[in-house]
Amino acid sequence: MNEETIKYWQDFCQKHQLPQNTPVDAWSFGTDSDELADLVKSGLKTATTSAYELYAKDELIPQVGDWNIILDHAAKPVCVVQTKVVEIIPYEQISAEHAYHEGEGDCSYQYWRKVHDEFFRQEYQEAGNKEFYPQAPMVCEVFKKVD
Repeated sequence: MNEETIKYWQDFCQKHQLPQNTPVDAWSFGTDSDELADLVKSGLKTATTSAYELYAKDELIPQVGDWNIILDHAAKPVCVVQTKVVEIIPYEQISAEHAYHEGEGDCSYQYWRKVHDEFFRQEYQEAGNKEFYPQAPMVCEVFKKVD
């Protein structure tokens, strides 16, 4: 984390009476990071989906209770969220409710599926010519914006 993000987290901990050593991760969304960060900040986006198989060996899967600083494209803090639910389920079984909570486009399952089909095909391809498939395990995370 850069100095600005560390200060942002220290201020957050002080405001919310958390110990200064409370673990936190800081990250931005892969594509459209500013738009998606703004959706989180506004409270419209309360969920996200990532490909389980594409996590690096040393990258931790989100856990309930995790604190995260959402960053914009320039790595500037936008807001803080806390993870509330984590499920690993096949892509083809992701619900319309989860798609709605992702808050993107018109919040419909059809919109979500179209955008995520394209996104995950590209992600798998960029990860070494892997082929995306409907049963691919996905990490479905639900979070709450805290600040």
